[in-house]
Amino acid sequence: MAGTDEAVATGVPGARGTDGLPRHGVDRATFRAIAGARGGPEAVRLLRAGQVSKRALLLLALRRAAPDDDGYHEVYAEVRALQRADRARWEDVLLQPELDAWAAACLRGLAAGEDVALGRLGEFVRATTGRALALECDGLGWAPVIDHAGPRRVDYGRSPAGPLSATELSSWEEQLAQAWRILVRRHRWHAEAVAACITTIVPLHPAPGGEAVSAAARRAYGAVAASLPGDPVLLALALVHEFLHVQLGALLDLVPLHRPNGAAVYHAPWRPDLRPVGALLQGTYAHLGVADFWCAEAVAGEGDRVRAEREFDRWQAHTLAAGGTLLESGELTIHGMEFTAELVRSVRELGGSERSV
Repeated sequence: MAGTDEAVATGVPGARGTDGLPRHGVDRATFRAIAGARGGPEAVRLLRAGQVSKRALLLLALRRAAPDDDGYHEVYAEVRALQRADRARWEDVLLQPELDAWAAACLRGLAAGEDVALGRLGEFVRATTGRALALECDGLGWAPVIDHAGPRRVDYGRSPAGPLSATELSSWEEQLAQAWRILVRRHRWHAEAVAACITTIVPLHPAPGGEAVSAAARRAYGAVAASLPGDPVLLALALVHEFLHVQLGALLDLVPLHRPNGAAVYHAPWRPDLRPVGALLQGTYAHLGVADFWCAEAVAGEGDRVRAEREFDRWQAHTLAAGGTLLESGELTIHGMEFTAELVRSVRELGGSERSV
């Protein structure tokens, strides 16, 4: 095995290729830390830079695909001017979670010969994202925005709730504050990563039976969608679970971990239906976070310890089984094999002295 400074992806952050364009990469130590759900804020910063570049390239691709769209060119020039004058604000515009999905849909529409309203880029430039919460616990702050008004450009797989009433917003703020205290005091490592990555909370309706739901979308970096579970422990768990989905999606934009989904499907212990390799990898990684969460809850000794130990045993077993399926699938890349092997090792070591909360 090569040294930990070796790049997993081609190039390293900040390097430039022969064409002058920046290259993003992941060093092996960071790659392994991400695989074990221990990348922290440093990994978030690296992956966030990749997302900024990706979105800048999408907007450039739209400009080249629609050379005669004066309305888009005007707004695009405004974005470029913002990049020169206020880079932080420029990054905030590009990292609005649903801009990625909007730009990709526009490119598909142009390729299909459809009439696409590219001037709507201005909605992102002039968007008012709402009031950010000011959550703080033990010196660690988080300022997410509750995006309940829409419009929705991303399908989170569940019915969105909103616009919310003042009373409903107060309930969200109260439960998020409680969940944040749980994360900071019992899951500090995850709290630091969530604070660095997740900027937006999208409220959802619960499932028809009333069960709480949560989701993340591959083309909505920085957003977690969820319904209120009524239990702040479960809301804290949803934040960890969905953050890991978001993080893996950003990593996959830099490092291919599996072949394109084909006809083969595999058993996921937590679902009744069979899943393609990409979905199984996403689920396995997110459930590493679930097992990790319940392990730390059991160690903390607060709340329902019996529930925490039961859930930890369940999700550790499920995640190990799914990890084994992935390693035997023959559909992972070399980097995907390394990533999954590290994931499995981390799951297996949960509860041991080497695993910190």
